[in-house]
Amino acid sequence: MKTNLKFLALFLSSTLALTSCSNDDSAVNEEEVITTVRVTLEDASGNTIVLQSQDLDGDGPNAPILTPIGGGILSANTTYTGNIEFLNELESPAEDITIEVEEEGDEHQVFYQLTSTLGTVTYTDTDVNGRPIGITFTLTTGSASGTGNLTVTLRHEPNKTASGVASGDITNAGGSTDAEVSFPIQVNVI
Repeated sequence: MKTNLKFLALFLSSTLALTSCSNDDSAVNEEEVITTVRVTLEDASGNTIVLQSQDLDGDGPNAPILTPIGGGILSANTTYTGNIEFLNELESPAEDITIEVEEEGDEHQVFYQLTSTLGTVTYTDTDVNGRPIGITFTLTTGSASGTGNLTVTLRHEPNKTASGVASGDITNAGGSTDAEVSFPIQVNVI
């Protein structure tokens, strides 16, 4: 009986040593800290609007700081070229999480939600499987003046083959939310 226990103890300790020393890169990624979400929109004339949410205390008591205060003002009937950045500004220098989202594009998707009267979003980038990521996009505003929110959601491991997900419908996407921000926007007829 003692021999069996010694053998079992030796087997378990060697197994633990092998797994604890493993250099396996396929391990599950830890969730990244995202303190800042920045959306940049540029029209054909070079006019740029930057929407930013910065939350340096994470789940702390302070609300995220949204800029510009009062929201972004967009022109009606205009197509904006857009891109999004995800940063961890608790690091010095700030860590650009966008790079990881792009590298692991088949495991991420950014969803843009706004009422159709304000505008529509079209993806302009894809992952290795030809499915959208959403780091770059176009936003085409509607023809009427109005106000509302542009809600941006970064999902980790969404079901990119689910109905509507490729066109940006978050309803059936699943996965877990890495970041979500609602920016107030206003569309003006000039």
